[in-house]
Amino acid sequence: MPKETMTPKERWQAIMSGQKPDRVPMDYWGTDETTTMLMRHLGCSTKREMLETLHIDYLAKLEPDYCGPPLPPDQDVFGCRYRDVDYGHGVYRECVTHPLAEHTSVEEIRDRYTWPDPDWWDYSRLRDQAESLEPFPIQGGEYEPLLIYKYLRGEEQAYLDLLLNPEMVHFCLDKLKALSREQIVRIYEQIPGRVLFSYVAEDMGGQDDLLLSPEHIHEFLLPRIRSIIELIHGAGVYVFHHNDGSIRPIIPDMLEAGIDLLNPIQWTCEGMDREELKHSFGERIVFHGAMDNQHTLPFGTPEDVRTEVLDNLKLLGGDGRYVLAPCHMIQSITPAENVVTMYRAGYANGWF
Repeated sequence: MPKETMTPKERWQAIMSGQKPDRVPMDYWGTDETTTMLMRHLGCSTKREMLETLHIDYLAKLEPDYCGPPLPPDQDVFGCRYRDVDYGHGVYRECVTHPLAEHTSVEEIRDRYTWPDPDWWDYSRLRDQAESLEPFPIQGGEYEPLLIYKYLRGEEQAYLDLLLNPEMVHFCLDKLKALSREQIVRIYEQIPGRVLFSYVAEDMGGQDDLLLSPEHIHEFLLPRIRSIIELIHGAGVYVFHHNDGSIRPIIPDMLEAGIDLLNPIQWTCEGMDREELKHSFGERIVFHGAMDNQHTLPFGTPEDVRTEVLDNLKLLGGDGRYVLAPCHMIQSITPAENVVTMYRAGYANGWF
């Protein structure tokens, strides 16, 4: 086995700057139940020990501490309430009340709703957090406004608003953008030069096509995404862009907006052929993910998993601009042996 010559952070920095690392980096996305299962399977007492045992180059998330007005149980800063939904092998938090669902106008929202204030977060401990995360790369700051808007209005109403209440959508997305922008700036000010990525996301794709029309993406999302990306790039930080599903038609627009890395590469969805994506966009972007956790990881054999790892390394990773990772959160129904096989196969075969 070759000897590592880079830290996880150096490996990520290499692929983002167009250099080949010593090996393909590997990232981890998993539910809490999955992490506990893996720790038990590997005999690890901490998540960090598990990551190091599997040679995972974990992209660590850094967040300020909430210090705002006390929140009722199961409520977030936007006034959305959540409920634990047991799916048999774990629990997911689902949004069950939508504070703007009954509002009918921008004026009503202005008069009756209080938006979160950036001062509700304490950024003073970020430096200590960053030091504790060494030698992993750091992700700090995030922007995903349409997701929050769907929580505020309810998913069905949020999509209807694009057609029926565009003024309300624009107003709320501007408010959410202003909040994220100020939070990102404050994070950068606290730890200048320490953040490698900021997270810019929207789920635009389903299994077979876009969830939103290209016209709505261009009207409501892209102008604000461009503005946030300009801020991120102005600080010398890369943009980690998460966009689920069948999104091939909108990838050129996301590249034009300035994204640097695309996750999750759900190649089983319509139009998401790995070889075609690499041929069309591989010189302009880093790919992240591509390990199928709808079929292969939860229901395949260890040999199926190993084969998919080798395929991804060949189709996406030959030039070094690829991070091996699951397409989304690994679920707890996934056999621990399959997860371990994924990372061990990536470590054994991802060297340059």
